[in-house]
Amino acid sequence: MNHVEAVNAATSRIDRVDRVDASTESIAAYAPVTLADLDATAALQKRRDRKYVLAPDSGATLLDHLARLGSRRVLEIDGRRSFRYESLYFDTDDLAFYRAAVQRRRHRAKVRIRRYVDTGAVFLEVKLRDRRGMQQKYRMGIDEVATRLDVDMRRFVDQLVGEVGLARTLRPTAITRYRRVTLLHDSTATRATFDTGLTCFDVRPRPAGQAAPAVALPAMIVESKSGSVATDLDRHLWATGERPVKISKYCTGLAALDPELPSNRWNRTLRNHFHAT
Repeated sequence: MNHVEAVNAATSRIDRVDRVDASTESIAAYAPVTLADLDATAALQKRRDRKYVLAPDSGATLLDHLARLGSRRVLEIDGRRSFRYESLYFDTDDLAFYRAAVQRRRHRAKVRIRRYVDTGAVFLEVKLRDRRGMQQKYRMGIDEVATRLDVDMRRFVDQLVGEVGLARTLRPTAITRYRRVTLLHDSTATRATFDTGLTCFDVRPRPAGQAAPAVALPAMIVESKSGSVATDLDRHLWATGERPVKISKYCTGLAALDPELPSNRWNRTLRNHFHAT
């Protein structure tokens, strides 16, 4: 089974196991914000992310708490307040992007094609991380999800990563699928995301007839997205005993899928949260 066949098989399987959003009731009390207003207020393409993994009940309690404060609005598009995200990640055959994250290199990158399932928008995205831990995201609108990068897409990647010819070596590696709720804090121009139903598929080539392995995270991933300063959400979570965790949907998911990969950085997260599916 080659890359294309593996991606197609995983995509078909994803459609069969899609999950219902567990936080619908918790977000009903929020005032809405449009995507245009969200981007105008807190685009945050360059930011610091702090991530927390919460049990679903704890996540719903947190959303209820923030709703009572009345300081945040929820992203709403066409009446929807939670949205399905599907990302196809690309890496080299020897997983250079993955290994750079494991080795905590100061400058590293991720390349993915992200499909916003409910709106139909598709983007090629490149995320760069600098030596201070700040992340910068760049994206290019494309017509559809592709398992091979065309000339324009390769040029986009090479220019950002700063390595001519690198994009030619990239292959589909993993698919992630989850649902996301996004909150905007107007006064601080920060946002937070709440992800549920994360499933990860390994779409590297494998013997014919062998299904792409999958793992699931039956928890909520909360991300506080801001500049270098912690937000009130971070401080609230710290006060309740929660601490940021090391988790990357791509890297931690791939480590859960392939026990042969080096994964010391995420061992606690893998042990406590991921399950085969």
